[in-house]
Amino acid sequence: MANLASTPMSAQLELPFAPLSVNPVVTTATVLDGQPVNYILHRSHGRRRISLSVDDRGLRVGAPLRASLREIETVLRDHARWVIRKLADWNDKRAPSRRWESGETLSFLGLPLKLDVAHGTSEVHLTQPHLHIVTPDHSAAAVAALAKHWLRGQAAEHFHRRIEHFRSHITLETVSIRLSNARSRWGSCHASGRISLNWRLIHMPQHLIDYVVVHELAHLREMNHSPRFWAVVGSVIPDYTARRREIRRESHRYLVD
Repeated sequence: MANLASTPMSAQLELPFAPLSVNPVVTTATVLDGQPVNYILHRSHGRRRISLSVDDRGLRVGAPLRASLREIETVLRDHARWVIRKLADWNDKRAPSRRWESGETLSFLGLPLKLDVAHGTSEVHLTQPHLHIVTPDHSAAAVAALAKHWLRGQAAEHFHRRIEHFRSHITLETVSIRLSNARSRWGSCHASGRISLNWRLIHMPQHLIDYVVVHELAHLREMNHSPRFWAVVGSVIPDYTARRREIRRESHRYLVD
């Protein structure tokens, strides 16, 4: 499945890296074209090249475990303009932090829901266009926890129904599903027949959810992005190219927690 954020490419930046015995995931910073830039560096044995990606969390660098600091900094300098442009793009797109209180609006299946927070024993129920959250604790953290728990439950049920709807179209027998909390992918699949779907998809309109579901189901027939794969997707969703463009264009709207 395509990335939620910018498509990864070779490169990225960093300050001196500690000895290889430390945690391979570190948060650090550097300066690119005169601008301070924070980023997360993730080293791993299996990685063969230095790569970078930019999403709503900022800049991330992937590097082989034994890549030298000089190699990493060279890649970062070579792609400094790209990094700064993508960070600026994400900053422009970034939605205000959600206020978990009465009157706040969130998206559910593409439609706005207005939060209605009341005092009482913890429960959540939907009466369109209101999501009623009853809780003895009106703190943002408590309200958010209840709302997200409800959203994840709705996501699991809804995704299961859509998988069952489309499964026969792609001639698949059994498909297992798990909810993902990923920040860079809407979905993924495993050859064992299991697919992962990001619970935040439940914020999206139905036609975009269906595109992601069909995309991942099609991977269980073709574990690639070959013409055969897209033929499977197109046999179920003829306008998949338009839906794919819409997700890439609008995905940042659905990332707010």
